[in-house]
Amino acid sequence: MAGFSRKVGRWLAPPPAKSADGRDQWPSRTAFLLAAMGGCAGQGNLIRYPSVVYNNYGLQWFIPYLAAVFLVAIPALVLEIAIGQAYRGGTVIAFNNINRRLKGVGLSSVLVSFVVCGYFTVNLSWIMHYFRSSFQSPLPWEGRINDFYNNDVIANPDPIMGSLTNGNAAVASYVCEKLLLKPNSHNMCSARNIGLVGETVGWSAFIWFLIWFSIFRGVGMTGRVVYFTMGVPIITTLIIVGRATSLENAGAGIRLVWATWRGDQLKSGTVWQTAVGQVFFSTGIGFGYFTSYASYNAKHSNAVMDAVLICFSNVVFENVAAFAVFGIVGFLRLWPEDGVRLGAFVVGFLTLPEAVLHLPGSNFWAVLLFLTLIVLGFSSAFVLLDAATTLVMDSGLKISRPIVVTALTILSFLLCLPYCTEFGYYLLDGVDRWVNNILLIFVVWAEVVSATSVYRYLDVVDQTGVLAFATYNVGYLGAQVIGVSVAHGLNNPGAGAGAGFGFYIVISLLATFLSKAPDVKAPSFWHKNSYLARFWYLAFYSGNQLRRDLNVVVGVGKNWNIPNFLPALLRYVSGPVLAIILSFAYPEFYKLRYDPLMITGFTLTHILLAVTLAGLIIPRYYDVFIPPSRQGEGMEVTVVGQSKIDEPEVQAGQEDSIGYAVSDPEEEKSGRTWTKLWQTKS
Repeated sequence: MAGFSRKVGRWLAPPPAKSADGRDQWPSRTAFLLAAMGGCAGQGNLIRYPSVVYNNYGLQWFIPYLAAVFLVAIPALVLEIAIGQAYRGGTVIAFNNINRRLKGVGLSSVLVSFVVCGYFTVNLSWIMHYFRSSFQSPLPWEGRINDFYNNDVIANPDPIMGSLTNGNAAVASYVCEKLLLKPNSHNMCSARNIGLVGETVGWSAFIWFLIWFSIFRGVGMTGRVVYFTMGVPIITTLIIVGRATSLENAGAGIRLVWATWRGDQLKSGTVWQTAVGQVFFSTGIGFGYFTSYASYNAKHSNAVMDAVLICFSNVVFENVAAFAVFGIVGFLRLWPEDGVRLGAFVVGFLTLPEAVLHLPGSNFWAVLLFLTLIVLGFSSAFVLLDAATTLVMDSGLKISRPIVVTALTILSFLLCLPYCTEFGYYLLDGVDRWVNNILLIFVVWAEVVSATSVYRYLDVVDQTGVLAFATYNVGYLGAQVIGVSVAHGLNNPGAGAGAGFGFYIVISLLATFLSKAPDVKAPSFWHKNSYLARFWYLAFYSGNQLRRDLNVVVGVGKNWNIPNFLPALLRYVSGPVLAIILSFAYPEFYKLRYDPLMITGFTLTHILLAVTLAGLIIPRYYDVFIPPSRQGEGMEVTVVGQSKIDEPEVQAGQEDSIGYAVSDPEEEKSGRTWTKLWQTKS
């Protein structure tokens, strides 16, 4: 009987397979793709994305949206997956391999996941309340939809709003009810209504148990769970879309998006900012789980193709799911109005529940709707905690994975309790806003900029000199700071762009003239002139060499290579775009600084942000997250233009997969001396 029980247990929760280097490995490539897609495909696909499209309706939306997919999402996703797979570790180990001072960048992405997961499960518990209520007839929100949400589900009283003085110069009064406090005659507050909401706590505990069960045995177990967490939402979403598009007048709602053109909207910077933000949050870059999950791939998996598949599956899913909401928009005749914007919480907790009330068999459709939202949210929740689990397991601690997952689950549940209180909704709003709008964007900005700026920077210093290297990077970073500062200060984006580009051009020219002449030729066009070669080393060498080194691992055989243009795209397009988006957060906070819970979220965000910056100054303190045997990675002595990763075997006279050639057979036998052969593809 005991033997049978063990067999059943191993079948339900199988231990993961092992790769050649001893690391846990996904049972199949499909399991990895489904897990990664599950991190992307969350509730936001069904409620946040339609609300964003509703506020920017029309075919013109897809111009900035698809531009953001190609210019921000895919390049960053390729980077995150490739470094995890190549360096065989989570975010801290991966960024330590890029440079030992970037461990803070890797750690901060895990902290983002850990913080977000804490309140994300509370949001799931509210949906569980709706799901449980969907079995009652009549539906309990019928005729009282706002009251049901505000009083029965989140159980938060309305706030007494604070205010600013004229011109936003100072705080006139602070929000009191958001702390669930009340004002007295001296404009002070006294405590009340800070208790836990019992049902929210109960559902949160249940969700944390499911998360624990899904990941406690590693990718072997997770590889089974994802077939359910991705398969069920796809089927149920298609059913909901089919029903919504068959409703009376549904076509009119769908035509808002697919048969309307509002070209004048493209002149507004808001739609471009919104599109980048949506793609950024929807894809899930910056949370660390792509790098963690990719580290469990076979070493030579097709990372670039996987990144493209994951990103485009997310694009397809959220645009198909949007048909459900727009069919309902047409059915309920909820036409967009100038100055009235639709929020994600309104879609998920008010609009969709209102719609099912009007359908025959409303209980069935309510159950199906909230089951879909639960499973979509759950697939995102457990990957967030898995990033932190990978961090601990990679550190080399002699503790089993089930114990680590159990400890992290209990800690996370305790940390989520403040969001389960009668002021939890407002605390969630305060933390979520700034963690997403500041910390997450800063983390991805740091990823794409640092990876393409400081990787093997000693090679650049060797060829150009330290003064030229420092001067160029002051110009590159300073241009972003000056550009956004001038744009906001003068309320003139054109002036900001001019100031930023002007500063960059001037400092780049100065750095080029300060540089010494390189003694190793730059590739193709760039080696025709000494000054072009100097500029190439300063501007492109780090990112290009990272691409070449990673391609030795992820681009072998018939795998897709990381393309030549991707490093430049990351550094000179993705980086500045993210800096611009980040800059909008601070003026927004300045207008909300009368709210104590907004201040709380803003403060927490900057404490976590300091973790990233501290890693640049005191990297040795972050070595605790790296096993002793791997702490020397990222500090190898390198030779300019040569890969620091083991080269693939090639025959004498033949170009290898990264643009080098073996000089002669004797040199190959005696240490494999490589002669530089820069080709066009370099």
